[in-house]
Amino acid sequence: MKAKLKFLTKQSLDKKIKTKWFKAVNIFLLILLIVLVNIDRIVTFFGGDFANETTIVVSDNVGGYDEFVMYFESYAESLGEMKNYKVEKSSETLEDLKESLEKDDDKIVVSLQYDPTNYLKGQIISFDEIGSISNQIIQSAINSLKQEIAIEQSGLTQEEILALTSPATIETILTNPDLDNEANKDLIAAGVIMIFILPCFFLILTLVQMIGSEVNDEKTTRSMEIIISNVSPQTHFLSKVFSSTIFVVLQGVLLVLYAVVAVLFRLFTSRGISAGGAGEMTRQIGDLLAQVNESGVLTTLLQGLPWILILFVFSFILYAIVAGVLASMTTSMEDFQQLQTPIMFVIMAGYYLAIMASQFEGSIFIKIMSYVPLISFMLSPSLFMLGQISIWGLALSTVITILFTWLFFKYGLRIYKVGILNYSSSKLWKKMWKSLKAKN
Repeated sequence: MKAKLKFLTKQSLDKKIKTKWFKAVNIFLLILLIVLVNIDRIVTFFGGDFANETTIVVSDNVGGYDEFVMYFESYAESLGEMKNYKVEKSSETLEDLKESLEKDDDKIVVSLQYDPTNYLKGQIISFDEIGSISNQIIQSAINSLKQEIAIEQSGLTQEEILALTSPATIETILTNPDLDNEANKDLIAAGVIMIFILPCFFLILTLVQMIGSEVNDEKTTRSMEIIISNVSPQTHFLSKVFSSTIFVVLQGVLLVLYAVVAVLFRLFTSRGISAGGAGEMTRQIGDLLAQVNESGVLTTLLQGLPWILILFVFSFILYAIVAGVLASMTTSMEDFQQLQTPIMFVIMAGYYLAIMASQFEGSIFIKIMSYVPLISFMLSPSLFMLGQISIWGLALSTVITILFTWLFFKYGLRIYKVGILNYSSSKLWKKMWKSLKAKN
């Protein structure tokens, strides 16, 4: 049996991997990830202004240029946008500055003029519409400058002016030592969904389609009869489950490698080490890893990673078993498409519950659903990373999935034995129910 199982598994796996389509799709995925990671450079290469620096030209008629720059840089830094701007002073007339504005010119003219009634009048001039962020930063800087001018004319001392204009010191103190920062929770949830859940979501869809197509193809061409005459239905069933699971796991590993290659490609094709491109990229990656390490996310992930990987693998096997049983009951791919609809709804339910986990903290319903096979592989890792269940809860979810996989295989095999050689939908459900009640 082992030799036949190994042979069928290898043959089924070769049919999936040793094809031109597999190579073409993976080349496409590699190129796609490289493009997505470097999308800003592609936009710039084709004439986009994604990374262009905007020049703020200030026409100062009130003597407040230095203060304006100070406020502008402060607001821009708080939004993480200062690298996109350059501020400079101009002695040209306002009319000359207006005439110097050209189409596709990343320049904004800011005019500061004295107003006897309202202390300060500001004008923001550009050729095209100004982005909302730029407009917000400039307006905030002008308003802060106006406030400072008004205070200076009030006769207050420099210390009093500084005390009035300086921002208030605000400190947030949480007395609950176990309370995590909500922003970090959202970030962790998004990371879990993107890194683990979303790829597995698409891999499960691929697995279900693959088994359904392969089983129905063998039934349609009548090659199923020849195969079953030489091997047992159990061996045939296991070969489909193992080959499909190995395939999606391999594809998942390749996707991870492609992502690493895409990041390395961006790193080594930066604007040049002399210009600081690669150095800046390395610094940003280092800062990100340091933040992840300090937040404790990496430690939590490493603690639960063995259980998460086992849960993922057995969830793949479980979905492969479900897809194989459903495929054996159908006589065409069209019939299988209808039967797999419930599977799609189950996957979607797990996906959306995983997204909502961070929004509905402590939800008993979501915690209970995290132990339900077929969707636990999406929910349990998310809840574990969010601290809503312990590692024992993650382990329990994994054990339940393993037990359910074994039970579904045991009883699903009975249906599979009857279904694979059935070419008629007449009284099909009655036959399936009868096969379930059979002792052997």
